[in-house]
Amino acid sequence: MLRVWSLLLALLLTGCATPYIPEQQAPNAPEYAPPALEMVLPTAKAGSLYRRGYTMALYQDRRAYRIGDILTVELDEKTQASKKAGTSTSKDSNMDASGSYSFGGNSSGSGAFGLGGGRDFSGNGSSSQQNQLSGAITVTVADVLPNGVLIIRGEKWLRLNQGDEFIRLVGLVRTEDIDQQNRISSQRIADARISYGGRGTLADVNAPGWGTRFFNDPVFPF
Repeated sequence: MLRVWSLLLALLLTGCATPYIPEQQAPNAPEYAPPALEMVLPTAKAGSLYRRGYTMALYQDRRAYRIGDILTVELDEKTQASKKAGTSTSKDSNMDASGSYSFGGNSSGSGAFGLGGGRDFSGNGSSSQQNQLSGAITVTVADVLPNGVLIIRGEKWLRLNQGDEFIRLVGLVRTEDIDQQNRISSQRIADARISYGGRGTLADVNAPGWGTRFFNDPVFPF
């Protein structure tokens, strides 16, 4: 009976905890959407074809530099970390003593005793992690800071068989780092936020069920 009550108490405590449930992602998130632009060209003055900010000179290449321009990001992310630690200690101590005694000159004897102690400790630990992401995503310039730095953002969704995969990116870019093909490496993006994930049948299979989450909950006592 006590075991039954203990199990019921564990279920109650676990129910009070907040389990981690991954948020369901969906396309067209506003924080990754392109900026809303007024698609009206400035009025030309005095019959001229020149429009400020929309003219391409002979010496100028076609790189992103204003709000609404398109930029291709080459994803080249690779991280690797490892750590290893080991500790070993040992200590021994001994103490010996001997002596003799007599009582009234008629009784005598001798004795000896010893005291010793020791302790040992040994510990080892290691950890390693490796991540890699490659590919490309084309994003939009969402804003231009006063110093000329571009704020870029965008997302890319792919429907593959029975599921969706997405890539999302937000960051800061210098126009000097954009090459002549209007591309930039993800290594050159400041304050980058790159997300890669998926949803659908394959993503659901890789996620633990509610029973596994229950037994892995930190509140679970066993």
